Amino acid sequence: MFAERLSRARVVMADQDVDAMVLSVGADLPYFCGYEAMPLERLTLLVVPRDSDASLIVPFLEAPRVVERPGVFDIVSWKDGENAITLAARLIGDVDKVAVGDQTWAGFLVDLSTELPGTQFIRASEVTTPIRSIKDTAEVEALRAAGSAVDRIAAQIQAGQIPLVGRTEAEVSAHIGHRIIEEGHQKVNFAIVASGPNAASPHHEPGDRMIRPGEAVLFDFGGTMADAHGVGYCSDITRCVHIGEPSPGFAALYEVLVASHAAGLSAATVGTACEVVDAVTRSVIDDAGYGEFFIHRTGHGIGVEAHEHPNIVVGNDLPLVPGHAFSIEPGIYVPGEWGARLEDIVVAAVAGPDAMNLADHGLALVDG
Repeated sequence: MFAERLSRARVVMADQDVDAMVLSVGADLPYFCGYEAMPLERLTLLVVPRDSDASLIVPFLEAPRVVERPGVFDIVSWKDGENAITLAARLIGDVDKVAVGDQTWAGFLVDLSTELPGTQFIRASEVTTPIRSIKDTAEVEALRAAGSAVDRIAAQIQAGQIPLVGRTEAEVSAHIGHRIIEEGHQKVNFAIVASGPNAASPHHEPGDRMIRPGEAVLFDFGGTMADAHGVGYCSDITRCVHIGEPSPGFAALYEVLVASHAAGLSAATVGTACEVVDAVTRSVIDDAGYGEFFIHRTGHGIGVEAHEHPNIVVGNDLPLVPGHAFSIEPGIYVPGEWGARLEDIVVAAVAGPDAMNLADHGLALVDG
């Protein structure tokens, strides 16, 4: 798998006249070689020459963590006191253009540019995005497994099986985080719990506000679940519940949200531009008079990162192709009053949009 991914990367590198690609911390590294670097001041770097074998530069003390993959990369370790940047420059060679992982620490890039003064550096995403953004069958199934796991948690919330009233947002968030791990994820990426007016902030940080009867609670949570090769794929779901009967205003708002989500999901067909999916989703909310309260894009790509390409946003005229994985997540946020969002992960497929999340879309009423 990893050798095949590097082969595809080399094809893109050749098309773009890139002589070498170097990947450090961030999701590109495990995607292409199966190893996830710790974010340390010691350099870890996968050096991928276009026309020769790859090498994984790793601190000597971290080498035991590396799963050796003959035919994918050679391990080159270095010890404290040695100059890892000089080692990297030697492996890269005297070349014209190098693609650098977008999340590589700036200090490493500055030092590399000093060692290789005649080299042009570009973002590695120009090479990696066309590969990572189109999921193969195994990747789709990894996303489906992660989606099913968080669906089960959402169903518990909707059934009133996770107590809310009298607990703080932070306490409920921690509970959901534990459930994410129990459902087979290796890592919790986020667990937003936003009650009452706090839900008007899309990325609210759960705090010490006590959840009360008679209000809505927004839950947006996800984690990273390893596939058969140890590469993590992300889940991401948003659902809302109301503690007791909602007011007519909130009930009406939520009906608009459900209609917007359904429209966006239906529009997410192969060949449709990402910005068209965004426009279709947004038009339902605009027509209902809530347009000013939908303050973000309709969706983001997902895979080994919770947010990657393609983005479902105005200005992105990229047509969807089979394997594109992304969220459909319209939201309506009225400052000081309430907010609501509804999110599923979707994969574009020839047969039509393939939803990774199947938890009920309705506004669940719970006792607390």
